Amino acid sequence: MKPVLVVNCGSSSLKYQVIDVASRESLLSGLIERVTDHSLAFEQMVAELRASNISPLAVGHRVVHGGSNFSAPVLVDDQVLAEIEALSTLAPLHNPGNLAGIYGAMKAFPGLRQVAIFDTAFHQSMAASSFRYAIDRELERKYSIRRYGFHGSSHSYVSKQAAKFLGKPTFTGIVLHLGNGGSACAIKEGKSVNTSMGLTPLQGLVMGTRSGDIDPAIVMYLANAGLSLSQIDESLNKNAGLKGMTGDSDLRDVQRRAQAGDQVAIEALEVYALRVKHYIGAYLAQLGEIDAIVFTAGVGENSASMRAQITKGLEHLGISIDTEKNQAASKSDREISPAGSQVKVLVIPTNEELEIALQTAELALKS
Repeated sequence: MKPVLVVNCGSSSLKYQVIDVASRESLLSGLIERVTDHSLAFEQMVAELRASNISPLAVGHRVVHGGSNFSAPVLVDDQVLAEIEALSTLAPLHNPGNLAGIYGAMKAFPGLRQVAIFDTAFHQSMAASSFRYAIDRELERKYSIRRYGFHGSSHSYVSKQAAKFLGKPTFTGIVLHLGNGGSACAIKEGKSVNTSMGLTPLQGLVMGTRSGDIDPAIVMYLANAGLSLSQIDESLNKNAGLKGMTGDSDLRDVQRRAQAGDQVAIEALEVYALRVKHYIGAYLAQLGEIDAIVFTAGVGENSASMRAQITKGLEHLGISIDTEKNQAASKSDREISPAGSQVKVLVIPTNEELEIALQTAELALKS
């Protein structure tokens, strides 16, 4: 089988990877930054593919926002392109770049199937009780306001890997995707039933530069104090979270400061960990008995101290970790809870590009 080209195109960058679906190995990857002309960026990528003698089966595109319209991968056609463009109002920082990537790939590979994989699709299985906000129904309908959720490719991949690791047909539990952006997802029998991100990626956990959950009246309060809506948006998305609390957006920098006794950093880590605990507790209440809690993404995979801080005090819920297992350096799927634990705690490296490639290949071969 020919490999799949996975494209993650932003407003000013083009990230790509060629994946052999059969072996699940990456054959080629690249990142083109400071993109001002997406056509030129794709020409550069195509030149690298040709130099490597790679001919892809299809192109899989990461698209951040699919709204309520897309619950599965789709072959790109004129209608899909129009809907992605219309959804740019919900993801103005992401969908336009994703769309430019699709147009660029269509021009560069006119004979190949183009497949759109949506970050929001995995969460379309949520019931109304999980995705609905308690707002005026007329506003909800007119402006498509609901919880959509993101990081869908990651949560989908990790939940399947967790089921495989545990020897179960499907996974029921909580996946914690903790990176510069972060989200929690409650999964029941392989399907998303709740997630921390909402209408946009701003809601939920404390992130590198995003605030996560706040009292919505803070926005009106700041507006009445004289800040413009664009200033508030900039603050909550780019100057909040760890950066807002400490001046540093990278958790590793905050942890180094905390280890040196910096009280501001110590408090910020407590806020970060407590927010994650909040969602663990909420999702345990919703799911009931679970198979495991899974840590993934940059922080989840690599920060033993944050995993320990998040799980500390949850022993009464059957959740604990083995210190030696937790601190062991490993890049493989692994369990870090003590033998015989009521709730297993796992660390599973995510691979969103592989998940996109697998979904792309499956749809391309069917069509």
